[in-house]
Amino acid sequence: MIVLGVILLVIGFVTGISILWTIGIVLAVIGLILWVAGLLGHGVGGRTHYY
Repeated sequence: MIVLGVILLVIGFVTGISILWTIGIVLAVIGLILWVAGLLGHGVGGRTHYY
């Protein structure tokens, strides 16, 4: 999710399409929140382990 957000940020910046920029920011922030929650040991998406 973070990678997709960054890709959309770059595409939106290069092409000047503001909706891609906005979606990229939202996806990157949500991805970072989920990543931090996973690092803190909280279950993300109903999974507490990677297996």
